[in-house]
Amino acid sequence: MARTPFLHPFAKPANEHWITIVRGEGAHVWDDDGNRYIDGMASLWYCQIGHGRPEVAEAVARQMRAIEAYHTFDIFTNEAAERFCELVVGLAPIDGRVFLTCSGSEAVDTAIKLARLHFHLQGQSHRNLIVGRNLAYHGTAYGGMSAQGLPLNQEGYGPLLDGMVRVPHDDLTEAETLFAEHGERIAAVLAEPVIGAGGVYPPEPGYLAELRRLCDGVGALLILDEVICGFGRLGSWFGAERYDVEPDLLTFAKGATSGYLPVGGVLVGRRTLEVLEADPGYLLRTGFTYSGHPTACAAGVANIEILQGEDLPGRAAPMGRRLRAGFDELLAEELVAEVRGDGAVFGVGMLDGVDAVAVRDAMLRRGVIARPIGATTIAWCPPLVTSDTDLDTCVEVFGEALREVRTGS
Repeated sequence: MARTPFLHPFAKPANEHWITIVRGEGAHVWDDDGNRYIDGMASLWYCQIGHGRPEVAEAVARQMRAIEAYHTFDIFTNEAAERFCELVVGLAPIDGRVFLTCSGSEAVDTAIKLARLHFHLQGQSHRNLIVGRNLAYHGTAYGGMSAQGLPLNQEGYGPLLDGMVRVPHDDLTEAETLFAEHGERIAAVLAEPVIGAGGVYPPEPGYLAELRRLCDGVGALLILDEVICGFGRLGSWFGAERYDVEPDLLTFAKGATSGYLPVGGVLVGRRTLEVLEADPGYLLRTGFTYSGHPTACAAGVANIEILQGEDLPGRAAPMGRRLRAGFDELLAEELVAEVRGDGAVFGVGMLDGVDAVAVRDAMLRRGVIARPIGATTIAWCPPLVTSDTDLDTCVEVFGEALREVRTGS
């Protein structure tokens, strides 16, 4: 296949080879040559309920027949958006309201804006520093890109946003030093409960609670970026519950609709809501054309009902135990260097000289999709409906691919 009119994201623009996915069912997808794959990444960290669920398609069709789209600026709303937000608040680890976006990147940028606005409205505009962490990924809009800790994703895009600083993802001493020096300027800390696209790094025990303590000590906000961790991926509805930490703002996307339609959002806690709601005449001047898109929200409602009805968050832990047991066997065989993960999301570190992209390609030839992160990690994040048989196949194929790449045959 030649180059196409579609310029692909996170891809080589000169690439001329593509795999065209045409169908999906459960934990499997098919390409246009009829090849079937186990989707070991839930597409891109998001398809919790699996592919091809008729319940979602029917909910979307019903909504489109009623009203396909209408904006939610100013005084307008719709039943699907209100119901979706009601469900999210009911499941969330903090009380609040939901500001809807179309993606995780938009959600993160909105959370950064709201954190700074929180202090501006209280006459503390000097409090605008956002603390990110090395290895963290927070999307590709300018706010999240500036805050994240992946330099390759920032290269070439010109000056990044001011007021962004980073600390190591696992070093509280450096965070404490930063807070001691600049605490009066810090608006918020931005952290993933489990670092996802940066390589899958769960937090050290007590780490997130200590970030909460540091924020409380200077009056800063804690933003948890739950775009990957949310909606059951770690075995609880949100990573905040998994690690027993209470954020002030929480971003979500991906698993909110299992990717059936694009929805993201920010759960805004009571502390910030009290500031926003204090002046009855205040107008919040931010939002997106498709915030609260009724058809997308209908997909979100159907997705949450499936997650609840089938207790799919409860499936994450046993899936994770099964995957970890398999990955640990590969580690014992000295086929991999490291196994990292929690719930049903893992990153497996490659041995020196083993290219993760080559391993991915060898798995594709055997009918399994996983994601290389750089050349050093293979990420796994299968749908929460994946069978034990398919999980075992993923591990078996992974081992075969590792052996092929190591021996060259």
